[in-house]
Amino acid sequence: QLRDQLKLNAAAVQIPIGLEDVHKGVVDIVEEKAYYFEGEKGEEVKEAEIPDSLKDQVEEKRMELLEMLSDADDEIAEAFLMEEIPDKDTMKAAIRRAVISCTFVPVFMGSAYKNRGVQPLLDGVVDYLPEPIEKPNFALDVERDEEPV
Repeated sequence: QLRDQLKLNAAAVQIPIGLEDVHKGVVDIVEEKAYYFEGEKGEEVKEAEIPDSLKDQVEEKRMELLEMLSDADDEIAEAFLMEEIPDKDTMKAAIRRAVISCTFVPVFMGSAYKNRGVQPLLDGVVDYLPEPIEKPNFALDVERDEEPV
């Protein structure tokens, strides 16, 4: 829906482990690890191997992520065309470059109701979003027809 309705170049960087009331955690497609959220409010994060039942879906979503990212990043596009699978550091750097240039949107999974997925989302903020000095910051004067100040 993000791609169709909002016209964004977006792809999931995580897939959920269980849905709705049986949501137990997420699988990070880039890191290729599973994270389970335990405790009353999901405050305990346990790292584990990807469940066998999700390995095919992870591989499918990883290829989708690479395809969408190749539209936004030349280094990934070259690897994708040569049928190479980039390592996680290369993928993270490519996602960061594409996010900073506003050509890609990483999609995270979680549940606000039970705080599941908050910690990996914050890790994603650190890994992928720009630092204040990396994006120009300017103000517009509303009284002067939104002229830059």
